[in-house]
Amino acid sequence: MEVQGRIKVIGETQTFGNNGFRKREIVVTTEEQYPQHIMVEFVQDKTDLLDNYQVGQQVKISINLRGREWVNPQGETKYFNSIQGWRIEALQTEASGTNMPPVPPADAFEPAGDLNDDDHDDLPF
Repeated sequence: MEVQGRIKVIGETQTFGNNGFRKREIVVTTEEQYPQHIMVEFVQDKTDLLDNYQVGQQVKISINLRGREWVNPQGETKYFNSIQGWRIEALQTEASGTNMPPVPPADAFEPAGDLNDDDHDDLPF
């Protein structure tokens, strides 16, 4: 799976426990009708992949979804999900060109002329 967007935040590498487990988080804002702020974590040697990236850059991140089960002291089972990145690459910016075709201006379309006034409310709800 992949996530594409603009880098909003790049966190510092954090180290946990006696074994030196390393984790680094990045937040990417998607560019769609309703932008989402997606936090992706890179772990262990993958934390170094973020060194060459900056806030504001367009990127594509290859991800895996991870889930785990935890039983709290009261005996209740809880489930947690995380998004783990394993590759990141810079995307071309609009200034250097994209593969998207240009959108024609709105006045390039003719208005619909075959509307029937009797069919003004044909929705089923």
